[in-house]
Amino acid sequence: MRIRKKAPKPSAKRPPLYFVGYRGTTPALDELTAWYDQEYGGPLKLRSEADAPESWHATHGPWTAHVVMPLPATHTAGLKDTLAWEHDLIGAVTPSVVPPRDMPDVILVAARLARGLTLLTQGTAFDLTTQQYLNPSDWRDRPLAHFVMADHIPVLQADDDGGDRSWCYTLGLSKFGLDELETFFPRGLPDTQARQLLAEMGSELVRTGQPLKVGSQLRLTLLGQTIKVENYRTAAPAGRTFCFREIRAIS
Repeated sequence: MRIRKKAPKPSAKRPPLYFVGYRGTTPALDELTAWYDQEYGGPLKLRSEADAPESWHATHGPWTAHVVMPLPATHTAGLKDTLAWEHDLIGAVTPSVVPPRDMPDVILVAARLARGLTLLTQGTAFDLTTQQYLNPSDWRDRPLAHFVMADHIPVLQADDDGGDRSWCYTLGLSKFGLDELETFFPRGLPDTQARQLLAEMGSELVRTGQPLKVGSQLRLTLLGQTIKVENYRTAAPAGRTFCFREIRAIS
């Protein structure tokens, strides 16, 4: 009896962080390793699974990620239409599951792998959380130890359907195992203060890895303000449902 090879797939413990669409030849393991080591110092270790050469286990220091290049057709049915892509092949990059305090490091490793695959294939990456498309020229080149929140957690603004308010919210904290943040302000006013509030609060939550309960307060020293968590709800600003915690400056 012929043993049927299992199709490679990302870890079932968490969804992919990035899809990478491309045409032509998939980069070889040593090609991605050489690029990564030149960019970030390495050493990056890549190991393919014996029964699934498209499935790679990536390790940089203590951090790991899972790459599948390309995903089998059974996993991408309808995906090209959803993403409006003309790419023939789609890969996936998934960070490992770690405690919240270690999430920035594994998110960085996954993002760097996605960047490398985008550059080597001249393809397009898609951030599943932020719904952003990243062509080779769109990636921001950062040093190895440089984590910038705005690279991973954009702050967006939209009108509130429920009234005459504007809605500012994050889209990316869920990458780190945290609820997204939101705040509201009168329509017509500048959104600068709201964006600063969300960005600073998001940075603090990523740093500590601890969510805040409704009713709790936190002092943001950099802004000189005390922030209170007012409410909890779900919303779908990008067609995908996220959990949000509403925050407000009280002093």
